[in-house]
Amino acid sequence: MGAPRRRRLSHENRVLLMALAGGAPALALALWLLFRGTGDPLTRWTVTVALTLTWTGFAFAVRERVTRPLQTISNMLAALREHDFSTRAHGADTRSALGLALWEVNTLTDTLRRQRLDAIEATALLRHVMDVIDVAVFAFDEAGHLQLVNQAGERLLGEPAERLCGRAADELGLGDALTGETPRLVELRLLGRTGRWEVRRGAIRQEGRPHHLVVLSDLTRSLREEEREAWLRLVRVLSHEINNSLAPIQSIAGSLRGSLERPGGAVPEDLRGGLAVIEGRAQSLGRFMTTYARLTRLPRPTLGPVDLGAVVRRAAALETRLRVRVDDGPPVALEADADQLEQVFINLVRNAADAALETGGDVRVAWEVERGWAEVRVEDEGPGLADTGNLFVPFFTTKPEGSGIGLVVSRQIAEAHGGSASLANRLGARGAVARVRLPLRARTGDGKS
Repeated sequence: MGAPRRRRLSHENRVLLMALAGGAPALALALWLLFRGTGDPLTRWTVTVALTLTWTGFAFAVRERVTRPLQTISNMLAALREHDFSTRAHGADTRSALGLALWEVNTLTDTLRRQRLDAIEATALLRHVMDVIDVAVFAFDEAGHLQLVNQAGERLLGEPAERLCGRAADELGLGDALTGETPRLVELRLLGRTGRWEVRRGAIRQEGRPHHLVVLSDLTRSLREEEREAWLRLVRVLSHEINNSLAPIQSIAGSLRGSLERPGGAVPEDLRGGLAVIEGRAQSLGRFMTTYARLTRLPRPTLGPVDLGAVVRRAAALETRLRVRVDDGPPVALEADADQLEQVFINLVRNAADAALETGGDVRVAWEVERGWAEVRVEDEGPGLADTGNLFVPFFTTKPEGSGIGLVVSRQIAEAHGGSASLANRLGARGAVARVRLPLRARTGDGKS
């Protein structure tokens, strides 16, 4: 066993010994002079006791004077550790070293109190926002046990937070929300009903420990309304096209039947003309259904390395009715489907050329790169757009021979690549401009790389 550690003197006792040591030489000299002289022994001993008491009294006073402010600072720091910001130290004065230390402690107390109030207000605001938003918010620890839930989450699970916290995600029916891609759509069965939800998940830290934050948005009603609107639009389009074909067929068929029933019957010319109309309308209806099938069966893009400039130049070269000016931008390499992108630019260049031919204007194609995105612009000097609200409505067209799906297909292809397509009138100039934005990194239609 090693030698026992020597017990160190406390700071207070060291201060006391230094004070005693500082006065000891003067006291020894005074007593030496006192006892060398002549005088009454009682007087000498009385003076000795008085000097000794004075010496020790001042030493203890020095000790108290030094240690009391340190105790005050220690007590204030202990109060700060316990989140008590109501204490203040007296004697704070920047003109002395001790006063400056006390002033700094008081300033620290004020700063921590303000930060504490800001944190409390921020927490209260966060809790209020979590309670009023119409999405369910959950926080799970690393073991998958629920630690936090807002009011929307309580309504979703049908129980108060007191009974939900501490339970496992699988027990609550939310096990799938802690795994898989995010964001994504999932079907969850909660409270005996199945619905479609958007799941978003992120990582947070609470009390220094990692947690999983899960946000569930109920999309059932929104998707149902969108589906209903889509069916209504589809029914209107189908009704319009089918009625346009059936009405003349019915009318001509009735006329031919009446002509055949009259004495003399119908002449061959009338029969040929009526049958030609019926055949033409039937072919038109067939073309419509073929176009609709093409719109609804657009394949997912097959990604590969694509030189954007080369694709744009090929699409511009296919337009032979007028010269399409191509302003080369920076070299751009994409992960995309070259065939589908070329079809997009062919559609946009053809539309721009159709508009420019009406006014004798030009068509210009250019591209640029900014912040991880490539943007291709197709500008024309045509008459501009009169009705911008129906541009991307399927089968809406202002051209006599148009199918009404070119812009729709172009936007679907751009969105399938994680980008976007738009068409608007040019600002400060005649004509329209089509913009196609594509990410430099390959993405799917839901935005994931």
